[in-house]
Amino acid sequence: MKSFGFKVILVAILLLGTGFFNSSQASAVGPSFQMPFPCGQTWEGQTRTNHNPQNSVDFNRSNDLGDKVVASASGQVVTVRNLGNSSYGKYIVIDHGNGWSTLYAHLNSFSVSSGQSVSQGQKIGTVGGTGNVTGPHLHFEQRYNGSAQKIKFNGSQITYYGAKNYTSKNSCSNEGVTGTVHTESGVSLNIRSGPGTNYGIVGSVADGQTVTISCQKHGETVTGKYGTSDLWNYIGEGYISDTYVYTGSDGQVAPTCN
Repeated sequence: MKSFGFKVILVAILLLGTGFFNSSQASAVGPSFQMPFPCGQTWEGQTRTNHNPQNSVDFNRSNDLGDKVVASASGQVVTVRNLGNSSYGKYIVIDHGNGWSTLYAHLNSFSVSSGQSVSQGQKIGTVGGTGNVTGPHLHFEQRYNGSAQKIKFNGSQITYYGAKNYTSKNSCSNEGVTGTVHTESGVSLNIRSGPGTNYGIVGSVADGQTVTISCQKHGETVTGKYGTSDLWNYIGEGYISDTYVYTGSDGQVAPTCN
């Protein structure tokens, strides 16, 4: 019996040494995290060995100041804090249960308050340049029991270490994204058969009308109500320039059309 007991203890020690009982094993199972941006948006994610914490990621894209930041998974907001010009600046922490949380830092503004429940894809703030930064971006962390983990979206780990473009699938659905048409002159906007003014007119949409964007495609560069862009929105009948549609966010907000 003594020999058997010794063997059991020895096996347990060996298993602990190999990490079989390591508490970090639990971190492999967590919420179905998605990117902290609306469906269809593409952002460059940068990871580096000198990042603090090392497993965090910085997200950037052109003219991203004020862009919408959304919850990576459903949960409860536990921190909404402003550290001014130091550290994270304006940041939010969401508790997702079972030891998991996410942190969103350097925000320009808050859209939630501490104690509030949020759903995946819900707006929580906007991209900013607050805190100890050199320019606007989103600093993002996935934490397990307070420790930053290597980040996963759709169950797949992002690239460590370096920069790579990622497209959000957060709250994507067949229903599409809604937007409101605003023309500078108040006249109706032509719907085209393709992403450009050289394509045939297949209909029109009135100024102020709400449309559903099922997908988007790059085409002719157009200057309109909301700046200059080569992005075109497919709204069922055909395409309209994104520069005449207000969705609450700059850039691509729906999946790319085939």
